[in-house]
Amino acid sequence: MKRCSWCESSEIDQHYHDTEWGVPVYDDRLLFEMLILEGAQAGVSWHVVLSKRAHYKKVFADFDAKKLARYSDSKLEKLLLDPGIIRNRLKVYSVRTNAVAFLEVQKEFGTFKDYIWQFVDGKPIVNRPKKSSDVPSSSEQSDAMSKALKKRGFKFIGTTICYAYMQGVGMVNDHVTSCYRFKQTT
Repeated sequence: MKRCSWCESSEIDQHYHDTEWGVPVYDDRLLFEMLILEGAQAGVSWHVVLSKRAHYKKVFADFDAKKLARYSDSKLEKLLLDPGIIRNRLKVYSVRTNAVAFLEVQKEFGTFKDYIWQFVDGKPIVNRPKKSSDVPSSSEQSDAMSKALKKRGFKFIGTTICYAYMQGVGMVNDHVTSCYRFKQTT
């Protein structure tokens, strides 16, 4: 079975690729989870994040933004000692910051989904890369998303992170055309 080359080195990567990557997500909790995980990924491999994902869910209240918005500094400081997550102070504190901003977006737009999917006019962009080197690391849409999220106070949401987020939540389909998932996700 032919897959995108980025996922071939481990079972956890393959499982994510085969079940989630490129599949449109409309659930606010999962959209928030993926935003946090993509931010955590900055500077490390996605494999590392995936291997820590279950622990992230545990210590970050299953990505319940209402709970995370109330995390105290002392709770966040304690998390910085936890080897089950990526222990970068700015990333850990950004979880609370992003939860507050996320809740504000929900309040303004009704759902985060309604806000975030506007960057692709409500439907996935289907690219048709022939090989992994054809896949970009950013786009006009990820540039716009990054700028808009920054204005709303979100952290760890540069254009490359936003593009990876868009791929992860199915706003962009970047499965290579020879990948068996390409046709399943278009």
